Amino acid sequence: MRSESLSNMSSICPFAKAASADGGCPMKHEENHSQQQAKCDDNVDRKSHGSASIDGGCPVKYEGDHNKHQAECDDKADTKTNDSAVVSPKCPFGYDSHTFKLGPLSCMICQALLYQSSKCLPCAHKFCKACISRFKDCPLCGADIEKIEADTDLQVTVDRFINGHARIKRVNADGQEVDGQKNVIYGDVSMERGAFLLQQAMRALRAQNMESAKSRLSLCAADIREQLQTSDNTSELCSQLGAVLGMLGDCCRAMGDTGSAVTCYEESVEFLSKLPAEDLELIHTLSVSLNKIGDLRYYDGDLKSAKAYYKQSLDVRRNAVKEHPNVSSQVVDLAVSLAKVADVDRSLGSEDVAVDGFQEAIECLESLKLDSNEAGLEQRRCSVLDFLHGQLADKHTPVSDSSV
Repeated sequence: MRSESLSNMSSICPFAKAASADGGCPMKHEENHSQQQAKCDDNVDRKSHGSASIDGGCPVKYEGDHNKHQAECDDKADTKTNDSAVVSPKCPFGYDSHTFKLGPLSCMICQALLYQSSKCLPCAHKFCKACISRFKDCPLCGADIEKIEADTDLQVTVDRFINGHARIKRVNADGQEVDGQKNVIYGDVSMERGAFLLQQAMRALRAQNMESAKSRLSLCAADIREQLQTSDNTSELCSQLGAVLGMLGDCCRAMGDTGSAVTCYEESVEFLSKLPAEDLELIHTLSVSLNKIGDLRYYDGDLKSAKAYYKQSLDVRRNAVKEHPNVSSQVVDLAVSLAKVADVDRSLGSEDVAVDGFQEAIECLESLKLDSNEAGLEQRRCSVLDFLHGQLADKHTPVSDSSV
């Protein structure tokens, strides 16, 4: 009950609207590009006559015939693109998305770019430090791990890839250089820098590598702050920054750094509060950030402060239901906020007020009619409803931590 699940913050891509020409989420662009990558790789393999594979070699040293093949791939890509005003960017290391793969720089366990690269001995396979530290045997070959030591050279290469590839400059049809912060090609995927860093952070989060996720999200937030100083599209950037800061707060919270978590959530609220309350995803992200601050205040024993944040979230959700009365998820969110405020009222000794809050939440959920294709939301509705009935049945039962 106290904390809402991390997926509430992390399931929404804050770059979904701005990252691609068609307005779609940039994380969905990998499949078609991977097919073209495979064709190019096959051509390279046939021409290499046994030379070292790109996957296994250093990404900053491979040259020679590859450059000719790269140019051919670039020309083909340019003829197929629908955006005639932009030509393919050039990697400062001599690689583009048609010829360079992220595999050698990625951790097999979390599937993200290596963070604090470490190798296990004696087999010398390499992973993120946080990932491999959970194993006694190498997950790749099964060998006993006798020792884990840092691979600083490989980490330098990974950092050079992030700092180099992610800051490519684009050139438009008039020959003018365009800021490379958006629509830049990275490795096997084509997405702007923020979406790329977010993708890597999400992979690390799924593998519980919080340090890696925090590092990537911090870079992403820093980039957006930099763009805010020069861009006119402040609304979109504030929306992105608010979502990223919310996820950064989740990382800090999972790592036990509640002070930094609160700071991130408060910054998220600050940026999201500047925006017009029209986007339902924005409303949800804002209200969740407010609830998470309330949760942390509640655990610290500051009930009045917790109630203040829960009440702010409740107000945001009440307004959302008024503006969008037919959106079922908003009604469920409203019931959750009513329950949170009522729970604090009970802890503060205001039993009658708490009962009224629980009953209002029950009325909201019992009057909600869901379609057959909303099974997930129906399950959540029933879960919250069961909890609320339990609170009224046993007034002395303390509220447990759950995802509602």
